[in-house]
Amino acid sequence: MAVDALDTRILRLLIEQPRTSVREYARILSIARGTVQARIDRLERNGVITGTGPVLSPAALGHPVLAFVHLEVTQGHLDEVGEALAAVPEIVEAFSTTGGGDLLTRVVARDNGHLEDVIQQLIQLPGVVRTRTEVALRERVPHRLLPLVQSIGLATAGASN
Repeated sequence: MAVDALDTRILRLLIEQPRTSVREYARILSIARGTVQARIDRLERNGVITGTGPVLSPAALGHPVLAFVHLEVTQGHLDEVGEALAAVPEIVEAFSTTGGGDLLTRVVARDNGHLEDVIQQLIQLPGVVRTRTEVALRERVPHRLLPLVQSIGLATAGASN
């Protein structure tokens, strides 16, 4: 989907001021409220906007340990293992990957002992051959999309000139 300069301005507002009303976005952008709403609806329909809920902190929820666990899976069992991972609440994300493993999971835990318990649970899953774990020490760049949105906006503005 093509995202134009107005879309990027709307996305920037949604990121920077997520609790603001559509009416206020329209006022800030000096465009009609219906235009803003139609753009947001289109961005949602096309999968650019994928959620609107609050961003939660696993650490504040009592799970301050973050680890990335790579899983090597027996051929032909990727879907089965992926479904089993969805049943483990401490796995907050999982991706199929290329390289040294078949799946990469983002795991949160209460402490290192709890992390070990989760890893042991993963090793027990049918189809998992081995795991490799990397514990995050400190977040250096938090999850963010605003710089990407801004660069797309600059690119689309430059293309339209």
